[in-house]
Amino acid sequence: AGDSAKEKANKKLVTEFYDKVLNQKDIASIDKYVGPYKQHNPMAADGAEGLKAYIAYLKQSAPLSKAEIKRVLADGDFVVLHVHAVPTPGARGLAIVDIFKVASGKLVEHWDLIQEIPEKAANNNGMF
Repeated sequence: AGDSAKEKANKKLVTEFYDKVLNQKDIASIDKYVGPYKQHNPMAADGAEGLKAYIAYLKQSAPLSKAEIKRVLADGDFVVLHVHAVPTPGARGLAIVDIFKVASGKLVEHWDLIQEIPEKAANNNGMF
């Protein structure tokens, strides 16, 4: 999975979106990447306008936040990111799995799972 031309294009679209929108917090670019957007994160409303409001919130509440994509997987119309998000420099941050559905070259649906990175772990495997 993840090697077809369609899957490669979907991975490129999602990773570009992630950098431009989540890391650079470029609200104006959202319409380039997002179609009729169904949101499953309870902190954000549906649609491009809901995402714009969420990114505006992040821009104000966590202006220095950055997310590093550790893995990108694709299966047909779905792209999965394994991400290390750091809300402020020096913070342990969050381990995130983002799942996007792509249709007609636009992101149309999003799910995420978010877990805080603990100070101490019960093993030495790391989260990434």
